[in-house]
Amino acid sequence: MNEQIHRGLRAAPARPTPTLEDLATAAGVSRSTASRAINGGSRVSPEAQAAVDAAVLSLGYTPNRAARSLVTRRTSSIALVINEPDARVMMDPFFAAVITGVTEALRETDMQLVLLMSRAGGDPSRTVRYLRGGHVDGAIVVSHHKADGWTEELAASGLPTVFIGRPWDTGLGIHYVDVDSFEGGRLAALHLAAAGRTRLATITGPLDMTAAEDRLDGWQAGLKEAGLPAGLVAHGDFTPAGGTEAAERLLAEDSGVDGIFAASDLMARGAITALKAAGRSVPGDVAVVGFDDHLTVPGELPLTTINQPTVEMAEKAARLLLADIEDPGAAREPVIYPARLVVRESSEPQAG
Repeated sequence: MNEQIHRGLRAAPARPTPTLEDLATAAGVSRSTASRAINGGSRVSPEAQAAVDAAVLSLGYTPNRAARSLVTRRTSSIALVINEPDARVMMDPFFAAVITGVTEALRETDMQLVLLMSRAGGDPSRTVRYLRGGHVDGAIVVSHHKADGWTEELAASGLPTVFIGRPWDTGLGIHYVDVDSFEGGRLAALHLAAAGRTRLATITGPLDMTAAEDRLDGWQAGLKEAGLPAGLVAHGDFTPAGGTEAAERLLAEDSGVDGIFAASDLMARGAITALKAAGRSVPGDVAVVGFDDHLTVPGELPLTTINQPTVEMAEKAARLLLADIEDPGAAREPVIYPARLVVRESSEPQAG
């Protein structure tokens, strides 16, 4: 009985893996047309595409991506580069929103996402070497710091690259997506002034980032427009702890501060913690405005903030990158999303 089973097994040869030629024959098209159809190329008629799609299903055809990459020099992967320590990336909902937007753009493609995060005290040049080493077809860079030097090196490498946030040197042809951070800072200043606050202060992000610099510049322009003095400035790091420490410094310098604009929602939450510890009520004694609008904390005071459509921005950046990969060197204008003030309880107008 066992011998009969063994004979049966030997008598049933394995079904050969269908080739591209088999696929073309089954679809009734040329080999080159079949190749373009399965690789998402152009110049394929709807009828030919439908025939190839049907043949793929009937034959169970799987493209040989390793062989294809040798011909096309494509890896079918893109990198999302976040130059921040792991702990900050996991804590800040901004980065979760970025990942959500990028993966949404890639959902209907064969592209895989490679996440690159810096190590504490690490060498940014290691990341650049990886990106230039042919491991990915393109890169999205977020949370860019001035000292990274990535703008120059990536522009020189020719690797399709899109920044989320304005790069420091916009004259190198790097495409980018951003929110109008200058206008966001300006809107925050005008809002607090209109709410009757006159002793205003701001907590900046790291000033080696364009977002932090633009928000500070906009804030100062808004104060001038409202006829108010420049006010106090404390530097933070886009974290809750940084916001708490910065607010403590502001209160030590002027205990009568009655309005604070923090350049991120996380820092705004940290500032509120410091204000409460100092016996200052929000918004009674001090009105607070943040920036981001993707941090909702149940049970916490609803935060007035500047809306930054991060998911939409990241999805747009990924789609721009896909377009750059298909058409390298094409001229593209930066995509700038408008800043929008969202008023909530943390900045109610002063009574009387």
